[in-house]
Amino acid sequence: AGGDGRIGVGEDGAIARQGNQLVRTRLDYASKGFAVLVPDLGYDLAALVDVMRAIKGPVTVAGTSRGTLRAATGLKKGAKPDRLVLTSGFLSPESGHAETVMAILETPDLLPKTLIVHHKNDGCRYTLPAGVSGFMDWAPKGTKLVWMSGGEEVGPPCEAQSFHGFLGLDQKVVDVVAAFAR
Repeated sequence: AGGDGRIGVGEDGAIARQGNQLVRTRLDYASKGFAVLVPDLGYDLAALVDVMRAIKGPVTVAGTSRGTLRAATGLKKGAKPDRLVLTSGFLSPESGHAETVMAILETPDLLPKTLIVHHKNDGCRYTLPAGVSGFMDWAPKGTKLVWMSGGEEVGPPCEAQSFHGFLGLDQKVVDVVAAFAR
């Protein structure tokens, strides 16, 4: 998840904070036949990838917004998913923040097969659309990019109820990510 990564997973598996695009669409992925794990903050990504691989492969890790930084940190620490999806990412210096996927990884060699999903009108000052081209130039050949447009923005530009959070585009994002993850 994005933001601080805390989604409030209870002992019964209920999730208290469900606004994040990846969190609110988790059941859509499950209905498409994916085994889905949405972790709360404080996880070891390499261990989670191993758990998921034992359940069903290939394993795709998806991160959104600040979650793209946590995904990059997990890759740097040795997580080896088969695929990676970065949505509304802190991708490159042009994204608007010093901490980026590129800065964390230092080399594109750590990227598995990767998909970038970004909204053309993302107004979050840390995930500006301008950051996508620098990342794509740096990333391995074959990295896929899907631009989204449309939807709506009713909340702050860095939150889930905005273009940044793909509000109104959930099914389009799920369809693109699911096709890539297969």
